[in-house]
Amino acid sequence: MAVWQKARFTAIIKNMAEKAIPKVIPIRIDEGKGLTPSIGAQLTAPHGNTQDKRGRILRDLRISVTDRCNFRCTYCMPKEVFDQNYPYLSHEELLSFEEITRLTSIFSTLGVEKIRLTGGEPLLRKNLEVLIEMLAQVRTPDDKPLDLTLTTNGSILRKKAAALKAAGLQRLTVSLDGLDDAIFRKMNDVDFPVADVLDGIAAAQEAGFENIKVNMVVKKGTNDHEIVSMAKHFKGSGVILRFIEFMDVGSSNGWNMAEVLPSKEVIARINAVFPLEAIEANYSGEVAQRWRYVDGSGEVGVISSVTQTFCHECTRARISTDGQMYLCLFANEGFDFKTMLRSEKSDLEIANAIMNTWAARDDHYSEVRGSHTENQSTRSRKVEMSYIGG
Repeated sequence: MAVWQKARFTAIIKNMAEKAIPKVIPIRIDEGKGLTPSIGAQLTAPHGNTQDKRGRILRDLRISVTDRCNFRCTYCMPKEVFDQNYPYLSHEELLSFEEITRLTSIFSTLGVEKIRLTGGEPLLRKNLEVLIEMLAQVRTPDDKPLDLTLTTNGSILRKKAAALKAAGLQRLTVSLDGLDDAIFRKMNDVDFPVADVLDGIAAAQEAGFENIKVNMVVKKGTNDHEIVSMAKHFKGSGVILRFIEFMDVGSSNGWNMAEVLPSKEVIARINAVFPLEAIEANYSGEVAQRWRYVDGSGEVGVISSVTQTFCHECTRARISTDGQMYLCLFANEGFDFKTMLRSEKSDLEIANAIMNTWAARDDHYSEVRGSHTENQSTRSRKVEMSYIGG
């Protein structure tokens, strides 16, 4: 039986009820049995122009390599839910490196140009640099390497940075929610110090990584007083700082709209101290709005999925740790591609299944957030971010 054994899940829910903790769903909805992708009656050659129902073309793929993390950030994996008894996925349920590489190769034939490895904390996946080396060999139809990047909490980056760079990783994003050590320890909820994350960033720079991004999730009343100090710290360092509005991902983070600080306020606070000017996006579909310091000392960005939605230009799909394809960060069901990978299906058949799945996509959660947020039955079915990546 899959990891979500009913008896264990029932015990968890009962325990949370006794502690007056709001009911949450498992990271997966139904013991890992997602929807069966449709291959179609007639196979067509892979191409990079499959549009979903809103005219959005698949370009980006985020792959979660582990559902585990060594942090317990309150907005992602709160300790009350993800405790020492939490039943994570077994090793057999995870996609192997070979399966991830094969699936990535198929996606590349469909126009995907950017791969982001996520988690959980991806650096906890044993020998991750081996996977990166394998993915670095994948080429697009015009024989170009993929844009290969990774998001990490930075906790073990000092140990891994050089190996990641040598394996072929091109870019890094580090999550860091403040410089105040007390606040940061409170948010990661495992008493992990800021200094070690900053040291990890330094190690990545020493290894040769350029244009490292640092993501700060801003919770109003918790760490928003850190906005200007974060900007001051990274200004002129070559690191690109990005501020993310607190989002209602999953069903366990206790999201409240009152804790969302609009990105326009973030920019206003920085601009009052360090003058900014808006700049163009790097590419179509980029989620971050970019601003640069007028004095030329770098740039910052804001990701405003709550107050300024960008569903209309979302070009990304997500593969969960155990091979489910999700079409939105706020999805409540996935498509089971692991079963296809472990069957006799050909690459062509899987490519057609991906194209058909994407063509049926109509996800636009952020545009209709209000009605979903008020509907508790809808909220209860959202998949957890630690399962499909941010």
